[in-house]
Amino acid sequence: MHKGSHFIRSINPHLFWDVDISRLDAFRSRRLVIERVFSLGNTDEIRRVLKFYGKEEIIHILTNLNYLDKKTLNFAATLLHVPKEKFKCTIRKQSTPPHWDY
Repeated sequence: MHKGSHFIRSINPHLFWDVDISRLDAFRSRRLVIERVFSLGNTDEIRRVLKFYGKEEIIHILTNLNYLDKKTLNFAATLLHVPKEKFKCTIRKQSTPPHWDY
């Protein structure tokens, strides 16, 4: 058993409801793992991700995502000390947000 599989097992499997977690590779699937943990994980899981992947890799992944919800964007920008304007998801926003029809 290698370090990556032990790391994946330390993350709540509910974050990966749509994939077979036994086939998830911590290195090849790092974008998915980082995105899910930052969006849906708890602070302990975020610490584990930071320790495993390193701050620079996480910044690279998160700043190049096409979408991050506002809460995750604000949290990641604050935690990682990266201006929100550096995140690709803030550049590629919809020009006119859709209206909710209630």
